[in-house]
Amino acid sequence: MTFAMQPIKRMDVEAARDDLNKRTLVHLGYDFARLIYLCSLRDFSTGAYHHHGLVNSFSEFAATAAITSWHEEVFLRLTLGPLDSLVSQIDRFVRTSARDYQVTVATWQTLETYHILVPSSADPFMTELFRSNVKIAMQLLKSPRPLPPPELPRTSRRPSPDR
Repeated sequence: MTFAMQPIKRMDVEAARDDLNKRTLVHLGYDFARLIYLCSLRDFSTGAYHHHGLVNSFSEFAATAAITSWHEEVFLRLTLGPLDSLVSQIDRFVRTSARDYQVTVATWQTLETYHILVPSSADPFMTELFRSNVKIAMQLLKSPRPLPPPELPRTSRRPSPDR
């Protein structure tokens, strides 16, 4: 009796996470682009993630778990991070991927395209916080940019205690 030889696949989720990060995520440069990419690996009908390269190197279980954990991690970093960082990352994404900046921002705002960026397993509170933050970011990106506040002169002297 002969058995067909099949390549052995590593089932290590951490190794799959590391592979996905080193080969792809680190090259995207910033978390909002990573979130878009990770979301693009999800089938919107079933919610299942698909990445043929990871499945070929690891098991389907390890590939799915790696993508899921990265999606959740990047989502939480953006949700819980500073709002100004989220605004600048969305700005960067729109500037590098859209022909008409204002049309893109308005379309994202109207269609609420960012809803698909949330991991399926996300906590409802985190989901609402993320959506609220993106809505605020969209409003800020639509409005004219205010000038930065002027820098105040700095003194190196401390006031004396007897004044």
